[in-house]
Amino acid sequence: MFATPLSSVRLLAAVWRRTVLSSAVVVAGAWTPAAVAAQGTAQPAEKAAVMAVVQKLFDGMRAGDSSMVRSVFAPNVRMITVAPRQGVMTASVTNGADNFAKAVGTPHAEVWDERIANEKVEIDGALASVWVDYAFFRGTTFSHCGVDHFLLTKDSAGTWTILELADTRRNSGCEQWTKK
Repeated sequence: MFATPLSSVRLLAAVWRRTVLSSAVVVAGAWTPAAVAAQGTAQPAEKAAVMAVVQKLFDGMRAGDSSMVRSVFAPNVRMITVAPRQGVMTASVTNGADNFAKAVGTPHAEVWDERIANEKVEIDGALASVWVDYAFFRGTTFSHCGVDHFLLTKDSAGTWTILELADTRRNSGCEQWTKK
């Protein structure tokens, strides 16, 4: 179990307050069913805007462009990886994307190609969640697969930014990516 930093709790509470107070419809001091239902209904254009941020991350990885990669992350992004270590599923947590962006931008022989499928996007006001299956290839060589989960927030200018990226990594159950 992870302890959530107080600053993250405050940020999410502020986003929730801003979302609820600015976009909910209140009639005579009460929530209407239509207002509550509308909160969880995202327009296709908004979902496309969220997925464009995710795609920009993967495009930056393929290009080896650390600036492009860094641009999609909030300054205080939290990155979580759950992977087997010595036979035990272990979570590692990193605050900030600087090391990741530096690794992407450091010259490497093969293209880092993360391919995604089965995108699920949920949006409520200024908060979005994206869940995707992925496979990571170094050039044409398969490395691993898993699930990516993105938590994004939208600022007052309407720009979506990745606040948190969590992924699982495994080498089994990846047949959809490796079969010819």
